[in-house]
Amino acid sequence: MAAAPIPLAAGTILIAEPALRDANFRRTVVLLCEHTPDGSFGLILNRPTGLQLSDVLDAPLGFDADLLQGGPVQLDTLHFLHPYGTAIDGALPILNGVWWGGDFEEAVAEVQSARVDPDAFRFFAGYAGWGPDQLAEEVAQDGWVVRPGHARFVYDSDAQLWRELVLALGGEYRLLANFPDDPSLN
Repeated sequence: MAAAPIPLAAGTILIAEPALRDANFRRTVVLLCEHTPDGSFGLILNRPTGLQLSDVLDAPLGFDADLLQGGPVQLDTLHFLHPYGTAIDGALPILNGVWWGGDFEEAVAEVQSARVDPDAFRFFAGYAGWGPDQLAEEVAQDGWVVRPGHARFVYDSDAQLWRELVLALGGEYRLLANFPDDPSLN
């Protein structure tokens, strides 16, 4: 008997199917932060920009951090994940040990006062968004593998996260995880 599908919900991750050709999502892992009848919102966990937070903000913060591309939508917006829960007003729980957003100025003040560790934050430019039923349709068309999320995917991830998770899927995925991004270059 096949396992029941994992429902789309905040805290699940989306692993791009190896055959997904959309350049915006090719070989990505997305943490779903919100899934409602009105649409879905997520952040790509494994797409570094090569920029630092200080490269995109005008005011000095007293700390710096890598900036990830959260998705192709509104690249001029800043989003962040952290483990500090209600210590940051307005933060929303996503999964055990992972909170989304909150008051940015308060987060900066908490870092500057040394009450929280700046290295525990993950910052994202832009986000991934889907309209009503769009994400469910993409999953039904085998565009995404849905799995439970885990804090380590957020805090310990790097550009190799997609490959690691595809390998963990086993079966035919093990071969596809090692397949070159562009087979013509092989």
